[in-house]
Amino acid sequence: MSLPISDFKLYGMKLVKKILKWFIYVLLIPITYLIVSLLFSTITIDRKDQSSEDEKLIYLNTNGVHLDVIIPKKEITFQLIKGLKHYPNEDYLSFGWGDENFYLNTPTWGDLTFSNAFSALFLDSSSLMHVTRYTEKRPNWVAIKVSKVELRALNQFLLNTFEHSTDGSKINIANKGYTANDDFYKAKGSYSCFTTCNSWVNTGFKESGLKSCLWTPFDFGLLNKYR
Repeated sequence: MSLPISDFKLYGMKLVKKILKWFIYVLLIPITYLIVSLLFSTITIDRKDQSSEDEKLIYLNTNGVHLDVIIPKKEITFQLIKGLKHYPNEDYLSFGWGDENFYLNTPTWGDLTFSNAFSALFLDSSSLMHVTRYTEKRPNWVAIKVSKVELRALNQFLLNTFEHSTDGSKINIANKGYTANDDFYKAKGSYSCFTTCNSWVNTGFKESGLKSCLWTPFDFGLLNKYR
């Protein structure tokens, strides 16, 4: 026995309503993430040490999406620089953190694929430290004054992010740098939409007592605190 046309229409309307409801639910997830991200990025965690004694300079740099923290080589502790490739004519080291698969298989934004992005954001995966060497300061770097105590804490944060082998040495990923001036090393942690390369830098600043965001997955969150 077939259903009346009115019943089919009623069933169709209910189906459309269900689809629209789930579509709204799905949209709410990224919208909520974006709103919370922007809100938390604007909330400032003030610098703990307000003194201006023993001020040193470090720098922030962005490629438009990804933040790196840059430290003059003379201000890097022996424990941190030990095992890192560097040469006498290079005066600055840049440190970035991120998803291993994304780093190695997405050297440029033109190489970005949906699977790499999805894996980095939502799947548990290994991570790398990206260390770039510079012979001189770049004009687009954002300079930040820090105390000796803050600098020491930041060095320790960076050191603690590296994964070490059983003999205590840093683990270099041979021949995987983008240029002759950068290298990758095994790191601790897993990248996600909640723990991004930029939130990692922000956490480093927060743990070092420097001005930071409550939380931010974006590069501009922390940059806006210092520009």
